[in-house]
Amino acid sequence: MQPEVYYISTGAVWADALFVSAMQRSDKPSKGQVLKAIAAAVRAYGDRGCAEQVAQEFGDHPETAVARMRWARAMAREAVGWVPEPAPDGIKHRPGLPVTGLRTGELATR
Repeated sequence: MQPEVYYISTGAVWADALFVSAMQRSDKPSKGQVLKAIAAAVRAYGDRGCAEQVAQEFGDHPETAVARMRWARAMAREAVGWVPEPAPDGIKHRPGLPVTGLRTGELATR
């Protein structure tokens, strides 16, 4: 049996990065502030490190992690303006998360 291959979308990385950033919903951040927070988290932890921290928070504090992830996904979607696209043929992505053609490194240049 072969292992499943998952395509982790750039949008998911951005949402994870915002989730692990110091930014809070109560800060009422602007688009620019959200982009800076995402870029700083990706630089600090990398995409995998952000995902690992998200998993840790969901394990430690599931009651608050769900609401924070909903906020992070909505803010990242609004700030970056990603539009869900289907995954390339034969590649699965995490359910419910959009896929974009942008690379994570392009975020800092937007």
